[in-house]
Amino acid sequence: MSIGQSVPRVDAYEKVTGRAKYTGDLVERDALIGRVLHASIAHGLVRGIDSTEAEQIPGVVQIITCFDVPDISFPTAGHPWSTDPSHQDPADRKLLNRRVRLYGDDIAVVVAEDEVAAAQALRAIKVDYETYPILLSPEAAMQEGAPLIHENCPRNILKHTAMEDGDFEAATGERGLLYFEETYETQPVQHCHIEPVISFAYMENGRIVVVSSTQIPHIVRRIVAQALGLPWGKVRIIKPFVGGGFGNKQDALYEPLNAYLSLRLGGRLVKLELSREEIFFATRVRHGMQIRLSAYVRPNGRIVARQYRAYSNQGAYGSHGHSIAAKGTNVFRQLYQDEKARKLDIFTVYTNTATAGAMRGYGTPQAVFAIESQMEDIAYTLNLDPIEFRFMNLMPQGFRDPFSKNVNYFDSFHQCVEQGKAYIHWEEKRQAYQGQTGPVRRGVGMALFWYNTAVWPISIEVSSCRMVLNQDGSLQVQLGETEIGQGADTIFAQMTSETLGVLLEQVHVISTQDTDITPFGTGAYGSRQSYVGGMAIQKTAHLLKDKILDLAASYTGMQTSALDIHAGIIVLRSLHDKPLMSLGELATEVLYSPVHAEHLTAETTLQAKSNAYSFGCAFAEVEVDIPLGKVRLVDMINVHDCGRLLNPQLAQAQVHGGMSMAIGYGLSEQLLYDPKTGRLLNGTFLDYKLATSMDHPHLATAFVENYEPTGAYGSKALGEPPAVPGAPAIRNAVLHATGVGIPCIPLTPHVLVPAFKQAGLI
Repeated sequence: MSIGQSVPRVDAYEKVTGRAKYTGDLVERDALIGRVLHASIAHGLVRGIDSTEAEQIPGVVQIITCFDVPDISFPTAGHPWSTDPSHQDPADRKLLNRRVRLYGDDIAVVVAEDEVAAAQALRAIKVDYETYPILLSPEAAMQEGAPLIHENCPRNILKHTAMEDGDFEAATGERGLLYFEETYETQPVQHCHIEPVISFAYMENGRIVVVSSTQIPHIVRRIVAQALGLPWGKVRIIKPFVGGGFGNKQDALYEPLNAYLSLRLGGRLVKLELSREEIFFATRVRHGMQIRLSAYVRPNGRIVARQYRAYSNQGAYGSHGHSIAAKGTNVFRQLYQDEKARKLDIFTVYTNTATAGAMRGYGTPQAVFAIESQMEDIAYTLNLDPIEFRFMNLMPQGFRDPFSKNVNYFDSFHQCVEQGKAYIHWEEKRQAYQGQTGPVRRGVGMALFWYNTAVWPISIEVSSCRMVLNQDGSLQVQLGETEIGQGADTIFAQMTSETLGVLLEQVHVISTQDTDITPFGTGAYGSRQSYVGGMAIQKTAHLLKDKILDLAASYTGMQTSALDIHAGIIVLRSLHDKPLMSLGELATEVLYSPVHAEHLTAETTLQAKSNAYSFGCAFAEVEVDIPLGKVRLVDMINVHDCGRLLNPQLAQAQVHGGMSMAIGYGLSEQLLYDPKTGRLLNGTFLDYKLATSMDHPHLATAFVENYEPTGAYGSKALGEPPAVPGAPAIRNAVLHATGVGIPCIPLTPHVLVPAFKQAGLI
């Protein structure tokens, strides 16, 4: 049995010894260097570029400007392609942009023989701009008369969605209802993956090859072809080991431009690597959101109706666009069940800030912060127990979403909350911390969350798997689903071992995806890999096992139905300790048979048409220094129902990583812009306050294992959920400690001190 065991990662040795080859390790020494010239205005037009002086610098090979590239607009989001234009992502990006939409927009590229020449050339290029007013917020961008960032989007609204469940006007007319309204705000943050955004490109046999640190090689292939106007088969993408992505690399970032550079230079190898400073403004960030929530509640705590109005800051380009804000509305509609009605109104708005795209949680951290903050505020005002208030209004066991067909099969919320309460000593501390005085106070808070697994039925869910049996009985396994540091290859090996009946060490998962060789899969996103990829593995393993046992029957004289594979040995089903022949013996015999030689392989495609709910909670204890406006996180636990645990140690690591991101999101991280110029002010690891080990208490994890019936191995989403509930749990703990409900994050002294002064605590 492999599933459920904390087996070592299959890539651990290569990574800890430094033998694993990442994109930067594979670049040939004589590669040309590409460096991007970024605009020094936030909004306007490039009227002219003078590169005469730069071209004279020794080592400069070519300078390409926004006036030179093809006039092709293309999408960049890492979504499966749709043949329905209404379901396609915004095609609003070009290889280089004459129309400047953010400070740092890509307007030209220098290709040089080395980094020094490239850097000198960038400094020597002169640019003439026409400037427009800068729009840094959705509020400013939506004002009448504001300049359009994209000409086809009136009032700079990329998309607007409104919907109503039930009769909202009639529901809110009930007598005796209490009304609550607040605007909650979350900030844009950056992914801060260790490996930078990097690729290199060259031509081979008339085709373009791009080697890239990406989460989505098959999707990037399509986007590169679209951006260059090439047939898709003319493009090959190779993904080596990846040092983290968290959604930033679920976008075609600079692969299209890199491919174009190689094409322009006759197929020569060109490397394009961004500095850490460039990554902050020139790749993707999490959407900042302003969410106004209103609720109509009976005095006993039963919610009758609510309204959700959200403004999502898309930044300069479409990327994943409106799908992020839309995901948040699913939380609003499903996590708590209003008795009579609910109403939604959501806007995704272009601004002159860094482009927002996918980031761990995909719109759910923003929505859960707002929803769980309001739930805590209502309970506090009505003097209700915050957990009992939630359970009074929570999605019930047996709930079935009419759109996704998801079913809440289990009493997961109660099970998770009971573990969280016990760990944090909820009842004792809620009582002990009441009526505190003095400058330093403690509090405990919690937050629930909801999450979907994979993206069906919003988009297609497909995964293909190939298995090849070697002469020694070992196997190669290939999937389009990508290992990006989270442990996916280890889980895939465990699944193969379990289903096929071979030893784990007999399974060789090919970590490098190559679109010429690797079967199609859409990549790492949506917490989909174990769920959807697992279905493909199970289907393929069963097919290969059937082939093996059919052949084994002919060699052993047994009936196929009487045979099984156990630990890589062909055995009788009823007598596992009586080996008939090893897989290696069978594979060698079959491959070299003078009568019927056959290479034993199996390949299948699985289209998943199901989804699954993941649930859980976070509990946090904080210490608040009121005069300093400083929050110290004392203790924290996340509890998850992610179905069956496939590898407990990897699961715990996933949760720890997500909790760490939530701590930074709640307490310190934010991107700050100069209101006069639109320039990002803190785009370095020195100035951007990423949470470090000194900001972390002991991180506790716990799990509820309710076997997910729609999945191949009983598992469901765990990759993204850990990043969701931490920030509101911390915020709610501050409310318990101080009586002040802060409507925004991060909870920095700049926010807390004025709030505490207003409340009379300072």
